[in-house]
Amino acid sequence: MRPVICPSSLPQRLGALVWLAAVAGLSCRAAAPSAEPANPKANPKARAVLQYLRALDARREGPRILSGQFSDFGRGANLRIMERVHERTGHWPALIGVDYADFGRGSLTYEIPNRVAIEYWKQGGLVTVMAHLYNPANPNGGGLRDKGVNLEDLLRPGHETQQRWMKELDLLAEGLLQLKDAGVVVLWRPFHEMNGGWFWWGAKDPAVFIRVWRQMFDYFSNTKGLDNLLWVYGPNHGQNTDKYYAGDRYVDVVGLDAYTDHIDPEHIRGYPEVAALPKPFGFTEFGPHGSQNPPGDYDYRRFIAGLEKHFPRTTHFMCWNARWSLATNFYTRELLSHPAIINRDQVPPELTGKGP
Repeated sequence: MRPVICPSSLPQRLGALVWLAAVAGLSCRAAAPSAEPANPKANPKARAVLQYLRALDARREGPRILSGQFSDFGRGANLRIMERVHERTGHWPALIGVDYADFGRGSLTYEIPNRVAIEYWKQGGLVTVMAHLYNPANPNGGGLRDKGVNLEDLLRPGHETQQRWMKELDLLAEGLLQLKDAGVVVLWRPFHEMNGGWFWWGAKDPAVFIRVWRQMFDYFSNTKGLDNLLWVYGPNHGQNTDKYYAGDRYVDVVGLDAYTDHIDPEHIRGYPEVAALPKPFGFTEFGPHGSQNPPGDYDYRRFIAGLEKHFPRTTHFMCWNARWSLATNFYTRELLSHPAIINRDQVPPELTGKGP
């Protein structure tokens, strides 16, 4: 997300899947014969979650879209927002999002975000983790919005930026390993909105960015043994939405971030390009109004109507917190009660910490 930052039912049988059109005018195409994860060493539960998402991607009727809600950044992560959504709607979102950013220290923190994620996982929810990364080229830490960062330096052995980057990767891996030890499958969404120029990693040469993505993937998957991750590619809607895609062997799920009241192709651009990628699609972040100062009076019936009409490959979404959230806006009960929506109690327990 790029607003002003404040501290703040599985089908019984999974047969051959069919990938349907991303938008009108795109033809149907056969799915890959199996739901192999990007990491061939992915653990059985991660494989099962990915298979579930692929099954949802093949459906066009009935429950097929996982609801989701972002909690908060770093030490602000909590379950209270999920409780508020439940109080307001009678439903628990299927997916909880947390972020490892520690803005106060210009670093990362995972203890509280992980505690929240593990608890929701045990209650039967799915988990997505992201990180507003600090800039390794900045020796003082922080620097989320620094300009002019040379991504090549992150990959240059012996360079001080590369040394700081490896420490940052180790810190991220500590948190993700803790979730692995707790049995949590993580929809891991690094470098979000990389096609935009508001974060230090954004709007760079796609070829260099892809090398950085693949380096993180290899380090986490092979060196760190993180077999609980499903890798999520999440550009911002707009231009170049597919240009930073690291390849089928490095990505499991794709999506778009979008902040707008209008759920249509005129206001959410770049969907055809991302939906053409052979991975389950979701709205990795959604918020009404825009990226700053939402009034909190959005009619969320517009959101589901727009998904059904214009974005048929949607398998999940995650609403942002604060005044973008499901706890704040209007007609959220109607959204979460919609026949297409899957909430936490409908997620097969064997995919989460509630099952075996």
